[in-house]
Amino acid sequence: MTNVFSGLNGKTKPAGFRWMNEPREWSFTEEGLVVQAEPQTDFFKDPAGTSVQHSAHFLYTLYEGDFTFMTKVEVEMLDDYDAAVMMVMVDDDHWAKLCYEFTYKKPMIVSVVTKGVSDDCNSLVVPESGIYLRVTRFDDCFAFHYSHDGKWWEMVRYFTLDAGAAVKVGVVAQSPKGNGCTVTFKDLHISPTPIRDIRSGK
Repeated sequence: MTNVFSGLNGKTKPAGFRWMNEPREWSFTEEGLVVQAEPQTDFFKDPAGTSVQHSAHFLYTLYEGDFTFMTKVEVEMLDDYDAAVMMVMVDDDHWAKLCYEFTYKKPMIVSVVTKGVSDDCNSLVVPESGIYLRVTRFDDCFAFHYSHDGKWWEMVRYFTLDAGAAVKVGVVAQSPKGNGCTVTFKDLHISPTPIRDIRSGK
């Protein structure tokens, strides 16, 4: 797998990557990509129709065909829903995100699949020391996984998006209800090889 964050410093984006909703404060350091998520930033389309948010900081690349993306994330969890996220997006109405998120005052794995409106699912509580996140695609099927060590992977969600060709895929920093938070992404790895056996732990 290729580490696209390797050797980057300062405000130099990886080749082929761009920002949607670029934050004022971000940089590559020895720790990886460090983003200061700004207040009231999120991607969410409430099923009740009461709120539509499209403001979180999304560093993405367009990727066509099968893939696996993975990274280790850390979050300065201060307020509800502060999160580090892996995200795949077809368009404004069709996208999905896998979150390491502060929910009920605990760090949790949360997933959201949006097809017109968002289907939001809290999965489980995980340690505060950071976690690995992964998204894999084969055809129009996608799977989200998390890992404590980057070796054994637990499946969080398996779903489809009518993706057609290329999709946007990358990392997101968000602070929907708070005053902002610091999010760190380490060693973003990309492979054109999908994980088809999604329940194998590999």
